[in-house]
Amino acid sequence: MISAGQLAPFAALTFLMVIIPGPSVLFTISRALTAGRRDALLTVAGNAAGVYTQVAAVAFGLGTIVSNSAAVFTAVKLAGALYLIYLGVQALRKRRKLTEVFASEVRAAPGHTLSVLRDGFVLGFANPKSIVFLAAILPQFVDTQAGTTSTQMLLLGICLPIIALICDSTWAFIASQARTWFARSPRRLELLGGTSGLTMIGLGASLALSERQN
Repeated sequence: MISAGQLAPFAALTFLMVIIPGPSVLFTISRALTAGRRDALLTVAGNAAGVYTQVAAVAFGLGTIVSNSAAVFTAVKLAGALYLIYLGVQALRKRRKLTEVFASEVRAAPGHTLSVLRDGFVLGFANPKSIVFLAAILPQFVDTQAGTTSTQMLLLGICLPIIALICDSTWAFIASQARTWFARSPRRLELLGGTSGLTMIGLGASLALSERQN
């Protein structure tokens, strides 16, 4: 089991990391503005699941491989970057459809929920910065005398997705409030869709060009 002395400082460090807006926050805001609160919150949930998969990877040793291997780190980084760029290109191509959706009140087709969750999951799982953070910080809070190392990491690591859920959901609610203003003008909606696409492409490019932190 874990103690309050382990949990509190790790949670504090995790909060500091999450509170600084990064790709997940910007992606969530983009989703809230273009697709609405529901899709933004689903993205947040998917992202949290992806991040906890990283926690599990660190707990069972895979995080060390990513942290220590430049090739694996680069592969994970590029996979996430390419997926973000793909989503950005799709957003640019479909930017004019935003007006049609608001005008006709078209509802999402079955299966859309899973695709939105998938997008958030990939974003969370393929973020190399968070897995390196976990690989470097999480083991320092393990008490080898208190039980199994992997179990302690899994329990401590739950702080990250929980804090991310709370903080990113707050961003989703705030951004979704601004969506009504954009909905009043077809031109604003088209501009919003284009900006959202460019933001995701920019995030992908930034991630691809980011250097490894040692």
